[in-house]
Amino acid sequence: MMRLLYRLLAISGFLVLGAHPGAAQAPATVPGYVGSRTCAACHASEARAWTGSHHAWAWTQPGEATVLGDFDDVVFERNGVTTRFFRRDGAYLVETEGADGAMRAFEVTGVAGVAPLQQYLLATGAGRLQAFDIVWDVEGERWYHLYPDQDLPPGDGLHWTGPYKNWNARCAECHATGFLKNYDAGARGYDSRQAETGVGCEACHGPGSAHLAWAKAPQGYDPAAWPGSTAKGFTIGFGAGSPETEIEQCAGCHSRREPFGDGNPLPGTAFHDAYRLALLRADLYHPDGTIKDEVYVYGSFLQSRMSANGVRCSDCHDPHTAGLKAEGSAVCAQCHSPAGNQRFPTLRLADYDDPSHHFHPKDSAGAQCVGCHMIERTYMGIDGRRDHSFRIPRPDLFLATGAPNACTDCHAERNAAWAAAEIAQRFPDSDRRGPHFSRTFAAARHDPAASAENLLGIAERDGLPGLIRASALDLLRPVADAAIAARAAPLIGDDDPLVRAAAIALQRGAPPMDRVQRLVPAFEDPARSVRIAAARAFLDAPVARLPARISEAARNAAGEWRASLLAKTDFPETQMAIGGAALVLRNPRAAEQAFRETVRLDPQRVEAWAMIVRILAATGDRDGARVALDDALAANPSSEVLQSLRGEAE
Repeated sequence: MMRLLYRLLAISGFLVLGAHPGAAQAPATVPGYVGSRTCAACHASEARAWTGSHHAWAWTQPGEATVLGDFDDVVFERNGVTTRFFRRDGAYLVETEGADGAMRAFEVTGVAGVAPLQQYLLATGAGRLQAFDIVWDVEGERWYHLYPDQDLPPGDGLHWTGPYKNWNARCAECHATGFLKNYDAGARGYDSRQAETGVGCEACHGPGSAHLAWAKAPQGYDPAAWPGSTAKGFTIGFGAGSPETEIEQCAGCHSRREPFGDGNPLPGTAFHDAYRLALLRADLYHPDGTIKDEVYVYGSFLQSRMSANGVRCSDCHDPHTAGLKAEGSAVCAQCHSPAGNQRFPTLRLADYDDPSHHFHPKDSAGAQCVGCHMIERTYMGIDGRRDHSFRIPRPDLFLATGAPNACTDCHAERNAAWAAAEIAQRFPDSDRRGPHFSRTFAAARHDPAASAENLLGIAERDGLPGLIRASALDLLRPVADAAIAARAAPLIGDDDPLVRAAAIALQRGAPPMDRVQRLVPAFEDPARSVRIAAARAFLDAPVARLPARISEAARNAAGEWRASLLAKTDFPETQMAIGGAALVLRNPRAAEQAFRETVRLDPQRVEAWAMIVRILAATGDRDGARVALDDALAANPSSEVLQSLRGEAE
């Protein structure tokens, strides 16, 4: 697989892959991890606050003090499978259906979370930990299945033994400190390591050995020994004047994103050097940007006026307890009150915690700020998460976009038209009911070509959050042509890396030489996410030779793309990307190999099966195509796509 990837990305003879640069913030000499217990020796009050927090309990070892579920020989029956939770010789075990369909006992080797649910990690061999999807409801004291409406038999990619439930690849990075996945593509196994299970002190503050040296002998400490670190030996500094540093450090886990690396980036690494943030796509967000799927927090927060005005996570959340800094609406009243907050001088001074504003009985659920401004959705069956875009309710948008609104969330017996009329009556002079990007997004999700002008107008509007502008460009990808690419080209120089990367993707629609000229500056972009986007868009560029400086920048960008793919060869979606790149480069054998690895990982990836069949047929292997199609239909008997291929073959 690695040889395939190296061959695949040796593009047009000049993108010969060499070493790729690390994030700009990474010190040349990286301090070592010392563990949270060492930190607690000096920082006792912070350690006490952290102990018992969701961060501390993010990943623990099984034992009497950590396992909350009932393992007293309890059974759970579902879809004809009887799962048993029991103990033997001090170990916690789960007897259930394995990847081959046979019943066997798996040992619990890890515990994830403490509330409102607790999940158990089962060892399945080759260093692989899988997150079991029958979990413990801590408050309800019951076992329940995370996906009660899905039939997930062995062999399904979403079965608990499948790639999407793999702890090493999908979860561990955000539940550990100093985690490295260490996937061996040849052996298809893991040798994962972490400095500490759970989200410890160094997960946010960075590895502590240099700081420890400073603490022991401040006068003799030599900062030059740790280039790139702060004066006190940290790899990250949470200065009052840089809220983005704190927000991006939290966002590394509290976001829906694709990682570029093999595990935890060094704390202090810029978000866009470590991840590609998910945009406002239809499967993740409603047209107005409110949460739909499990997208966590960062994508919502970036849409908010709070984000635009320098509010940071620790303004509302205690970073050590991981809880709120005050009860209920008192969190919001730190700023939104008659007294205001001197850090935010543009705030309107008013008493918002009053029926004249919220029109609900005082102290009722409807009177809480979050009730109207942070709608809640439930994930993992019982885990309520709040939207962090802090939006003003817009029930008037429902008919045009289908987006949810806080009013009918609570008043379920009413409809959006009633809610819109109530809002209009109570706030007759509001300036918050004007045009909204969601109308364009809702239409564009069905017909992007018809909405192209409006989408480009949204992308070009400076006052909108970058995530919204980038998402407008993203909606145009399926219909990008020369005119759209030309209109988007100036945005390759935008201030926001999300916008720059999205504008680059549209250059696939440009004439070849125009594409080359527009992409060349992006190879030296300060954000890795943008450089990788440029390398991807340059994949089949008709270029034989570039000036030395540009050629070197292109090699580095291609190297970063290669490294990001190599870090995720255990992801079916990565194999799909490799296969697609191979097709662009007219390498059908490499494409077939990648698509076969895709369906090995996830037999339900119908699009990969279809590509295997088409590649074999196109290269003259009709018998191989028929065999592949039989295998595909065996795994996906109801697939209309595969049935149509059967019709073509006959």
